[in-house]
Amino acid sequence: MSKAEKTKQFIIETTAPLFNKKGYLSTTLSDITEATGLTKGSIYGNFENKDEVALEAYKYNSTFLSRSMSRSLGEDFPLAVDKLKAIVNFYRKSWKDVFVNGGCPLMNAATESDDAFPILKNQVTLSFQAWIKKISAAIQEGQQSGELNEKVNADEMASLFIMLIEGGILLSKTTGHETYLNLALDRILLIIDQELNIIPS
Repeated sequence: MSKAEKTKQFIIETTAPLFNKKGYLSTTLSDITEATGLTKGSIYGNFENKDEVALEAYKYNSTFLSRSMSRSLGEDFPLAVDKLKAIVNFYRKSWKDVFVNGGCPLMNAATESDDAFPILKNQVTLSFQAWIKKISAAIQEGQQSGELNEKVNADEMASLFIMLIEGGILLSKTTGHETYLNLALDRILLIIDQELNIIPS
């Protein structure tokens, strides 16, 4: 990695938590220079503008979350039911880290990615689509193996899981109480056991 590439990566990694906490639109160039200790000229020497820094910071945040999620769906869980429950356990265990870092990067960016920042909106859409696809794939795998109810629409169920998780995170982050996220996660477990799983636990 060249010196310029290292500097660019440093800027992205250093500002990623800042953008997630303060906001992709609210974070200023001065905030970026203060966080990195670099001059405005150095920032603009690596990025075209602040929006490009924000977009790359979002990609970094969302990729980190995606990789963490993928590890929770790894080979340690050969059964589809266990993979789906691993998603619940992931959020049950990591909610403190999520909140400390400003909340879910997808949800945070989604609230800002309107017509004022269309490029970010497109990237957030891709992130949610990838998340749905990942959960849907786990459900379809279980359906094909005869483990899960084949009548269930995998994409719709995956979308429901995400809506429950994001809603739980939003209420818990707003109120400062994990109760709401736990309620959402408990509901997902019930859905897995009562609507998806056809093999007795």
